[in-house]
Amino acid sequence: MALRVPINLATEPFRRDRPMLAGAAAIAVLLSLLLIFQVFTIVSEHRQAADIRIAIDRENAQIRAIAAQQAKLNATLRKPENAEVLERSLFLNTLIDRKAISWTKIFADLEKVMPYNVRLVSVRLPQVNSNNQVLLDMVVGAKDVAPILDLLKHLEGAPQFGPYSVQTSTPPSQTDPFYRYHVMVSYAQRL
Repeated sequence: MALRVPINLATEPFRRDRPMLAGAAAIAVLLSLLLIFQVFTIVSEHRQAADIRIAIDRENAQIRAIAAQQAKLNATLRKPENAEVLERSLFLNTLIDRKAISWTKIFADLEKVMPYNVRLVSVRLPQVNSNNQVLLDMVVGAKDVAPILDLLKHLEGAPQFGPYSVQTSTPPSQTDPFYRYHVMVSYAQRL
């Protein structure tokens, strides 16, 4: 006799839940590993940030100590008995800087770039800026504008001279037949 099992597949269909459960379990494990990695990364970055804050605080403390020392030295220099020595020192340093500029070299370098039909009307004492660069303040003249433009091109191309700026220009007059240009140019002679 055969055993009959009463299963009605029409009302209770067969479901395949095992692959779905296995996939959900694998995703849960993967997400748990990602969570652990994220927590580890956050804790590691928090420790690094704390170390950086400690280093910044240490550097700020050193800066404050150096600023306090500088203020103390400045106070010493500002005393009336030291002010005269400081002024004299600045004056002598300025004289030494000006004396270090070779006029012979300046004129030799200008001769190399100046066209034959441009005249050097005047050159003022070179100025030395805070970067120890020499600035030439000169007035040049010519009977036409083209030679002065040639001079400016030559200044631009010469390695001894840096950027230039034309301060003013004066056209010829009844008493002066020359176009005059007031030019400031940096000179490569460093101190």
